[in-house]
Amino acid sequence: MRKKTRNDMRVVRHQRLRRTLAGTASVPRMAVYHSLKHIYVQFIDDDLGHTLAAASTLEKPVREMGVGTCNIESAKVIGKLAAERAKAKGIESVVFDRGGHLYHGKVKALADAAREAGLRF
Repeated sequence: MRKKTRNDMRVVRHQRLRRTLAGTASVPRMAVYHSLKHIYVQFIDDDLGHTLAAASTLEKPVREMGVGTCNIESAKVIGKLAAERAKAKGIESVVFDRGGHLYHGKVKALADAAREAGLRF
């Protein structure tokens, strides 16, 4: 039997979280994921399986800011950008899905920036 990696354990934690978290059209799920290189955020309506809005460090405007791709500063920028896009779509409140990651560092910085930009969770 092979040894479980850190990512395998993150997936297990995420599956455990997803049993209780679900987004709707009025209160979508704000799913956060970060790899070693980039940070991604999606607002998902789980009833229909649609992504309502998204933001990531892969986008050209974010790359041109020069804040990096996967650090706390870029997480703050992505959190603010994601909240602005959600507000433009009429999303005021979300269910926060940390994707199995611990709630500290990049994930916490992203959540705090989204709250400051006007999202409620």
